[in-house]
Amino acid sequence: MTKLFIYAVAIIAGMSLSIEAAIGGALGERIGELESTYYIFIIGAMATFLVTLFFGKGNLKQIFTVPRWNLTGGLLGVVYLGLLVISVTLIGVGVSVTAVIVGQIVMSIIIEHFGLLGAQRIRLNANRLIAVGLLAVSFILIL
Repeated sequence: MTKLFIYAVAIIAGMSLSIEAAIGGALGERIGELESTYYIFIIGAMATFLVTLFFGKGNLKQIFTVPRWNLTGGLLGVVYLGLLVISVTLIGVGVSVTAVIVGQIVMSIIIEHFGLLGAQRIRLNANRLIAVGLLAVSFILIL
């Protein structure tokens, strides 16, 4: 796979998060934010089960051998989606998703700078600092 293709896939993933935020916010206003989060995760779990059943090539039994901290991703996913649904209902999709992007970039830079959680170590540099500054400006402008 080319890097361009992988970048496109990542951009599509980001677009899908904005769509999910809008759907989750609208659903949250109708049935409740926590209920919306629960529903989204149930449907997502069922869809993932089916895709894994037919296309999975890994070894799910290995889940019992990984370090426990590797299993916290599901909990963090619930925290992320729940807070996103709540924020969308209060401040809208654009501001919420922009705030999420700023948070993701800042935390990603911290994780990479220190090589946390098994990530490749990439030192903080001027370009990354400028990018964070521009993100902060974009967040202020979208408000």
